[in-house]
Amino acid sequence: MAHAMATTTAERSRREATNGTTAAAAASTAVIDCRLEQVHYGGFLAVRDSHLQIQKGRITGFIGPSGCGKSTVLRSLNRMNDLIRGFRLQGQVRFHGTDVYARHVDPVAVRRHIGMVFQQPNPFSMSIFDNVAFGLRLNRFKGNIPERVERALRQAALWDEVKDKLKHSGLSLSGGQQQRLCIARAVATEPAVLLMDEPCSALDPIATRRIEELMLQLKQQYTIAIVTHNMQQAQRVADVTAFFSVDITRGSRTGYLVEVGPTQQVFESPAETMTKEYVSGHFS
Repeated sequence: MAHAMATTTAERSRREATNGTTAAAAASTAVIDCRLEQVHYGGFLAVRDSHLQIQKGRITGFIGPSGCGKSTVLRSLNRMNDLIRGFRLQGQVRFHGTDVYARHVDPVAVRRHIGMVFQQPNPFSMSIFDNVAFGLRLNRFKGNIPERVERALRQAALWDEVKDKLKHSGLSLSGGQQQRLCIARAVATEPAVLLMDEPCSALDPIATRRIEELMLQLKQQYTIAIVTHNMQQAQRVADVTAFFSVDITRGSRTGYLVEVGPTQQVFESPAETMTKEYVSGHFS
């Protein structure tokens, strides 16, 4: 028994040392260090106790049941929630060491470095070219705009489909093409991080597969965080998975982070809460 206890203790020590090394390595490659204590909309506590890091050059997937706060957390990373009445945050979101919620930080500047692609394709009512060039002009880009537009459309795997109709309205494209146009618009300003809030939920399976393939290509140049309700999608594209759940013991639905880790590890040995939610089908 003493030998077994010694072995168990040694194994525990080895695991803790490994975890400590992994955590230290993760901290050194973190682009965003998110430590949300509480997120409120007016008197409603939407999210609590959600601490995670977004690692450079990886895709981090946010999964969990409806109403668990995964989109709220994602939008907190580049201050998109500032646009919602009653939003207030306790905690910090550090981008390369700087708290993006510090008084001196301009939210517009934050979004220049941390871009966003939304659930519904939202091209502007203007030409394909002007859609992609919009952020460049807004930020007073002094370089070659046509060259940057072409590069962004190529990165979004859309150039060959639209190169002869750049003056056509962005609204004339199919749903999948519109979403890729929005991705091109987001990457044209060359952000460090690209946030994607259920970017495939409005698309058919073929367009979804195209966007997933595109994400895997884009992670060679960008750090990506994606909210998805599709468990299989998270397994296909995410390097790291953050699982959120809902606390309903206080009479209201408050989201919180359950666990975060390598995707394969999270899905092979899921937390008890994740297993219950998955089995009951609450992720759809």
